[in-house]
Amino acid sequence: MTPEQDDLRTTGYESQAQHARPAAPVAPASAIPASGAPDPWAPDYDKPAPMPPAHTAPAHAAPPISVEAAPAPAPAHAAPGSFEPEPEIPIQSIPDPTAPVSPEDTAEIDLQAVEAKLNDPGSTMDFEPITDDLIDTDATFDAGTSSMLMWGARSDVGCVRSHNEDSYLAASPLFCVCDGMGGHAAGEVASAIAVETIAKTAPKSADAAQLAASIEAANAAIIEAAVNGVGRPGMGCTATAAYIEGTTLAIAHVGDSRAYLLHEGTLIRVTRDHSYVEELVDAGEITADEARTHPNRSVITRALGSDPAMYADHFTLNVEEGDRLILCSDGMSGMVPDGEIERIAQQSSTAQICTDNLVDAALAAGGGDNVTVVVVDITDDGRVREVARKHKRTLFFAIVGLLIALIVATVASFISIRKSVYLGVKDDAVAIYTGIPDSLLGLKLNWLEDETSIQLKYLPEDTQNRLREGIPQKNLKDAQDAVENYRAQIDETQTKLIEDARAIQQDRTGSTEAPGTNPADALAGGTPPSESPADAISPSTTTEGGAA
Repeated sequence: MTPEQDDLRTTGYESQAQHARPAAPVAPASAIPASGAPDPWAPDYDKPAPMPPAHTAPAHAAPPISVEAAPAPAPAHAAPGSFEPEPEIPIQSIPDPTAPVSPEDTAEIDLQAVEAKLNDPGSTMDFEPITDDLIDTDATFDAGTSSMLMWGARSDVGCVRSHNEDSYLAASPLFCVCDGMGGHAAGEVASAIAVETIAKTAPKSADAAQLAASIEAANAAIIEAAVNGVGRPGMGCTATAAYIEGTTLAIAHVGDSRAYLLHEGTLIRVTRDHSYVEELVDAGEITADEARTHPNRSVITRALGSDPAMYADHFTLNVEEGDRLILCSDGMSGMVPDGEIERIAQQSSTAQICTDNLVDAALAAGGGDNVTVVVVDITDDGRVREVARKHKRTLFFAIVGLLIALIVATVASFISIRKSVYLGVKDDAVAIYTGIPDSLLGLKLNWLEDETSIQLKYLPEDTQNRLREGIPQKNLKDAQDAVENYRAQIDETQTKLIEDARAIQQDRTGSTEAPGTNPADALAGGTPPSESPADAISPSTTTEGGAA
């Protein structure tokens, strides 16, 4: 059954026999004389017709060739010896002797029509029957499928009843089986009203309480219909409804129709019959096997249509992918033991094959009642999709978090780099930079902050190497203080060199240095004593235009 057929299905049974109407007996075409020739078969109307034997029915001729003739009125029975001749039957046309004989014009039986009726014994399946060759292969026709469920449904009149009082509903994810109360008036009307009301009032989620309320509304609708003259007073039915949503199965139940759940190969009966024999079983007076054949097994203690205060049992179950739900009327559960139901459910590959096998098993066991079965396979409980959805959501948030962290880290790194200060080299002179002495993807991560007049060559070699690599400073003030320290070191070194030179010269000449003469002229290259070597370097301007 396709999703377009997920509507209300009301079962019924039609059994109409086709009876052939024999045509009026006529003379064979081969017995018709030519024009002007004497007719040896013509009746002699001058002689009275012979009387038929007593208690003997007149034989009806079934000629191989039929001709259209106006039916002659049956002669009235008169006294013996006063018979009137029968009127001549006008011959309208002479048909082709090779033409087939219509069953309506003869007493023959239309075998094709009879076989067609035998092949359709009154089943109320609302889908095309599955042929044997399809059942034996994997290319079976399923009554209905969705993204999460696969179901099959079938209702049969059985082998004893004259009409079908069962109804079922297959409107995924809502399913229901209603069994018109056997022996009650208009049970099929009650079951039809029940499934129609449940379909209209059912919840949109797996809410067992709301589903039970739908069955209670169906009970009120059946009672109201009987009061208004729809059906008959006393009509009623059972109801077993199920709603499947993800991993949740909601059940609402009244009567002796049943719901089974095949979980991991084990059949579990999830409903309790509201019947007299079920109470006997609960009391320990009879066994479950004895209940199947108990003379009062059809007596139910709760049903729709009898008590306005009736209530429905309801509960929820957890299901998972691979589980199989079976809803059935007592026409199946009363004819097939639970062990056989379990075996059939285990060995049937699809929901529709399982449905057909269960109905066939009930019919083979006698088919003493209407048989209705709805089988629903949970092909996807949504857990995989939920896990995938969670993974996608987690991955999304992880990516977003990573991007945010990357952006924050980039901004923080930029701020940190922008606030960093180090001493470097600019044109062989000491310079102050902000940033770090490095680059990223070809982009320099430093900016020149200030240039000084301190030449690199006047500093120790170790200091020169460190300046080329960059000497980090805490801030700009510390960098400026370091530059002044370099300047002071150079001045101190140069002053010491001058003093050493003076001492050497005094030791050589043994005389006092003349005023205005610098002994270090030869060492310092004639630099006046009033200027230090650091100041001899021409001052440079900074990037901001100031002197170092």
